[in-house]
Amino acid sequence: MKTLICHSPVLYSRYLEFQEKSRTKRKESLIFLEHPATITSGTSANEENLLVSLSQLERQKISFLKVNRGGDFTAHEPGQLVIYPHLDLKKRNLSVTDYIGIFRNSLSFSIQKTWGLEVSDNPEKPGLYVSTPYEKKLVSFGITFKSFFTSFGAGFNISNSLETFQYIHPCGGQAGDMISISSLKLEPGLKDRFIQKFIQEFFKKLESKG
Repeated sequence: MKTLICHSPVLYSRYLEFQEKSRTKRKESLIFLEHPATITSGTSANEENLLVSLSQLERQKISFLKVNRGGDFTAHEPGQLVIYPHLDLKKRNLSVTDYIGIFRNSLSFSIQKTWGLEVSDNPEKPGLYVSTPYEKKLVSFGITFKSFFTSFGAGFNISNSLETFQYIHPCGGQAGDMISISSLKLEPGLKDRFIQKFIQEFFKKLESKG
């Protein structure tokens, strides 16, 4: 499986094109990238959770797209690391539950090993959270399974400002529910170390299930 680490922001529309080609050819990859300021709505999005008009977003130079992933509205912006695994679950003999567990646990493990930060999941509100002491979301999930092939993935707030979230109720919550590595006063410069730990752990867990 090819691993790609993009160091410049990638337009969301460009990722969608890559994703569709990957699924059509069932070509596996693991991608790490950032997007310019973008808001997307998932298949279960509640329109009331978009707090401004599309023309207002355009004036703020924020892209808006409706996408075929699970979940509500979410935001992307520079400084947020987006992780997109494209896996052929049928070829790997993996269930959807297996895949979600591997992805989530690899993220949790790598965050803890990189920053010493304990995160937890919430079955009612998919994501990874820290207690500060109130529950704040650090990682958002939005995953699609089509013909047993995965797409989309997770948005991990590292050094992003979180400003784009003010225009939505992210995943039905509040913009103030979001948190980043920077706002936790941790070192965002450890991103590359995190990526390497995640790659190692993710592949190890995949192989152990294979």
